[in-house]
Amino acid sequence: MTQRVELATVMDRLAVDGLVTEYAAAVDDGDWEAYRGLFTGDGRADYRSAGGIEGDARQVAGWLEETMRLFPMRQHLIVNRRIRFGVLERDIGDTAGVWADYVNPMRFASGDGDGGTPEPDFVCGGRYAFTFLRTDDGWRLRAVVVQEKWRRAPRPST
Repeated sequence: MTQRVELATVMDRLAVDGLVTEYAAAVDDGDWEAYRGLFTGDGRADYRSAGGIEGDARQVAGWLEETMRLFPMRQHLIVNRRIRFGVLERDIGDTAGVWADYVNPMRFASGDGDGGTPEPDFVCGGRYAFTFLRTDDGWRLRAVVVQEKWRRAPRPST
């Protein structure tokens, strides 16, 4: 590999990794326009393993906007990112896949206005499978699949 190719690969890794961070920030901040803007025009997301829906990015963003109102406090921690680049139309690095583990603490909206307890009410974890495509506008998400592996929710009062 030449230094130029190595530098391009490093830049691509940083760009793809940055999009994973932008994804988490958009969901955590409730910035649904930013969320939509991370995807290709035909981009899709699949949240079915976490009790959600699968569909195009616009449809899923609308569902997330409604659903996340239940959780005014949320914080995605996305770690152990494994990035692999692929080949499309005989050019190296036109696609990328990222598999990353996540932990996501959230707090339910409180109806009494006191802010609730400092601990999250709901915590889940699992793995994301992100698929990226290099476009004329840079890297964009083509697909996100959530693979929830566990969750801890409040126990009903007796």
